[in-house]
Amino acid sequence: NLMDKENIFPKLIPAGSESEHPAKGKEIRKKYLVNRLNYINFQDGTVLVNFKHLQYGHTVSHRAKPQPCLGEELTCLWTGPDKFSPRLSSYKFQEIVVPNGKKALLVTSVDVSIDASGIRLVLPETCLEVSPRKMTRHSCRDIKVQLIQNSALFYGTLIDFSTASFRVDITADPPQTFQWINPESPANLIFTDEKELIYSGECKILKETGDHKKRSYVLEPIKYQTRRFKPKKFRSDRQKLVPSPNIIFKHPFTGRMINLKVLDLSGSGFSVEEERRNAVLLPGMNIPDLELNFATNFNIPCKAQVVYRQILGEEENRNCVKCGMAILDMNIEDHGRLSALLHQAKDDHYYLCNRVNMDDLWDFFFESGFIYPQKYAFFQINKDKIKNTYEKLYNSNHSIAQHFTYQDKGRILGHMAMLRFYNNSWLIHHHAASVSASRRAGLAVLNQVGRFLNDSYRLYSAHAKFAFCYFRPENSFPERIFGGVSRQINNPKGCSLDIFGYFHYRKTINHNLENADTWTLKKTKPSDLEKLKNFYEYVSGGLMMQALGLEAEAMDIGALAEEFKRHGFKRERHLFSLCNKGSLKAIVMANISDIGLNFSDLTNCIQAFIIDPENLPRNVFFKVLSQIVPKFEKDEVPVLIYPIEYSETQSVPHEKLYNLWVLNTEYGDDYFRSLKRLVKHIQH
Repeated sequence: NLMDKENIFPKLIPAGSESEHPAKGKEIRKKYLVNRLNYINFQDGTVLVNFKHLQYGHTVSHRAKPQPCLGEELTCLWTGPDKFSPRLSSYKFQEIVVPNGKKALLVTSVDVSIDASGIRLVLPETCLEVSPRKMTRHSCRDIKVQLIQNSALFYGTLIDFSTASFRVDITADPPQTFQWINPESPANLIFTDEKELIYSGECKILKETGDHKKRSYVLEPIKYQTRRFKPKKFRSDRQKLVPSPNIIFKHPFTGRMINLKVLDLSGSGFSVEEERRNAVLLPGMNIPDLELNFATNFNIPCKAQVVYRQILGEEENRNCVKCGMAILDMNIEDHGRLSALLHQAKDDHYYLCNRVNMDDLWDFFFESGFIYPQKYAFFQINKDKIKNTYEKLYNSNHSIAQHFTYQDKGRILGHMAMLRFYNNSWLIHHHAASVSASRRAGLAVLNQVGRFLNDSYRLYSAHAKFAFCYFRPENSFPERIFGGVSRQINNPKGCSLDIFGYFHYRKTINHNLENADTWTLKKTKPSDLEKLKNFYEYVSGGLMMQALGLEAEAMDIGALAEEFKRHGFKRERHLFSLCNKGSLKAIVMANISDIGLNFSDLTNCIQAFIIDPENLPRNVFFKVLSQIVPKFEKDEVPVLIYPIEYSETQSVPHEKLYNLWVLNTEYGDDYFRSLKRLVKHIQH
């Protein structure tokens, strides 16, 4: 329990002592001191009692808990397992150091009594308030430590810290000895609380004290910047909001509540400022529960990590530290709220998931030509169901859907929407712009979607590993944008294009495959998906299998189906394997959702992946479809065939072609670089 005082507080010597350099400070009356001591007792805090060696003059400190004080006398009880060290018989009392916010109160007395339980003294009429010259050290609670060096692992506890160093108590478990720790080599520290890891980093050993069983180490972090993610050229836009929110969190080391003002903010992170002397934010530290507080009832919780620390000024009044923090995870609905605010701050024409007048939206869809006669003829029989679906979709905050609009004076000029249709993939659809708005509104909502994905793809809760869309090759705008991006990236593992044949299949008599000699249709097994993956890698090498969840580890979409159900929507997927004499010929996927969720019903269709196009007769294929379509509510079901060569070799007529475009969102820099070139070309 004896601690070198310089490592807890700066060397503070009361006025009138034997020192030739008395401390300078402000005199504080006893009444204030008593209230402060009672506050520390109320908080179960401690003070430091400093002692000076009678012969050698050096100073040591001992922690003690102040007891309730009425005003004349103060009693403090020693803390720690050893309570009181007999070594103090060689020391004389010097002062009590009482924490007082960012300063400290120095209390001296001529009437002092010390024993094995504590210290009692008569309080003076005044004490001295001083400002520490060094960074404040913060006491820690229940933080476990692992110290690792050269394959040796030691366990201990975190005693206190500043943003410049840690003090840890380490225990050697035989056959371990502290000789295994080389003070001249760096060591790695890992801090955990009861639930999770809250810090890890490489540190330099500054000091060690103790015996062969237990030692205290003071260590200094080597790095003051953590590269949590791969650096990006196209970073999230940082914005200064007025008024700016605060961050509020319980410090993971100390348990104390921290409240700091945000300097700037984006959908992926933010920065804050704190006083350097009392700083508590350490690069690499995880904050499991942090709130962005915009107003009394507008709080957005998240998990964050401190990623850098930058000193802003050395002057006395500007000695501040700017800390950058990355958002590690955030509920996707909350992230949508944050993004909506930031999009509006960027451009007041941008709207994300705002409540929409449905009459205006339908008017926009027809006026823009997005719902053209043939498309309307296909879904008009179910128009009442579709209206109900879109009422729920557009006027509630969802974890499965996002919509983006570009509006002027309440009028919708541009629109785009996204739907989380597979475990880790979002479908981009409903891209439309008003005829009078030309390309500007269409590009604006495209930019909004890009910003949203750029801000959210690293968040686990967003499940945004892939973005995908379907478009017809003859539609010039998506062909120039999405097709152009794919060609410019020129890496199928970053962005891929695959083409499907599309036609409608009407319900007919269920033709049972049992009448076909050797053909079987069974539930797909993981090994079947491995064969499909190998086939696809050979013919394409793109991202379709991953994006559509057609990998063995992604077969189960139960959690996603439950999420759809929670919001009042339907989501089912059925996978079938078609074999001949045990040899896999095709895998058929039936996606079932609410009618009209996508206007071309590409979310309510059959997708057939033909592995052996030359040996799957057309009549067998249609018998397979006749067995699957009864799962759908409607009489006509869209069918997508891949590869398109099967449609040609077996004379399966298709009404149109659809390109499937998939982006791996980790290739965001490549996407934005390509998009920037294409948009510049289009605008010129």
